[in-house]
Amino acid sequence: MNGWHPRLFRQWYAVAGGARLRTRPLAIQLLGLPLVLARDAHGRPFALEDRCPHRHAPLSSGCVEHGQLRCPYHGWRFDHDGRLTEVPGLPADLQAPAIRASAFPVIEHDGLLWLRPSQEGEPAPSALVMDARPEHRRFLWQTRWQAHVLEAMENFLDPLHTHYLHPGLVRRGGARAPMQARLRCDPSGFVVDYQGQPQQSGLLYRLFESPRSQERACFALPGSARIEYGYVSGAAVHITLHFSPRDDTHTEVFASLHVQGRWAPRWAVRWLLWPFLHRVGEQDKRMLALQSWNKQRFDARGSASTPLDLVRAPLERWWLHGEVPHAAQSRTQALLL
Repeated sequence: MNGWHPRLFRQWYAVAGGARLRTRPLAIQLLGLPLVLARDAHGRPFALEDRCPHRHAPLSSGCVEHGQLRCPYHGWRFDHDGRLTEVPGLPADLQAPAIRASAFPVIEHDGLLWLRPSQEGEPAPSALVMDARPEHRRFLWQTRWQAHVLEAMENFLDPLHTHYLHPGLVRRGGARAPMQARLRCDPSGFVVDYQGQPQQSGLLYRLFESPRSQERACFALPGSARIEYGYVSGAAVHITLHFSPRDDTHTEVFASLHVQGRWAPRWAVRWLLWPFLHRVGEQDKRMLALQSWNKQRFDARGSASTPLDLVRAPLERWWLHGEVPHAAQSRTQALLL
């Protein structure tokens, strides 16, 4: 399956913001598979392989009629299950042949469309996804990174690059302090708890935060990652990124910010906080593109790691070999952060 481990196809991935899918079909790509999204007559999303079984025209170039997809070439029409419902030119006394376009399950949650690129697999997205409450969401943003999904996810979950790539914004290089990072793995993913630093040295903390009671990084299969900040006041902020590989060199990234227990209206986040977060995201995007280009120059040679690269091993086993995390990978690491 396009070089990806078969287990990856049994999982759910964010594929588009729900607001993007309106009256026209939407072409997407996931794990190398070209797919098309549309809404049926009741407004429910559905997904088909982006290929008419007749002469292979892309269904995404067609249109939606009465909640069904019509092919732009000969006008064949398919319902939400991929069933052929109309063949223009077929005499009325003949039934349309029993032909189907491949269909895939889709659900809509917290502003995003989630798709499983297989008929069988996990019944629903991860608990990390389904537990997110839309009323706490302050923004939703989509971008595309020129990077393998493994590198993209490690970037988000790795705090040690922030002193250099985001100097002054997230952390300051001369302000490191000792911390303990505890990695706990199970078959659903992993959690890293950081202890010993109730404050952060960067501008983002000084402008928008208060003393913390918790700092945690979470990974949930297949591609959801979240940074959780808990505060002494009882408030909480969750920065969540969902990573969906288009192919082995490009990754769709869906970012959201959820705020609980503190004043943070959407307009304030958009005009005050968002410019800083967007700058951080663009810095990561540029570095990942540079990293991807350089790996191609050197024929993707193996990477060196140290014990500080806490999340690399479980992410690598999952994305490259389809191996779920397990408790034996759990450990505690001292570091200066």
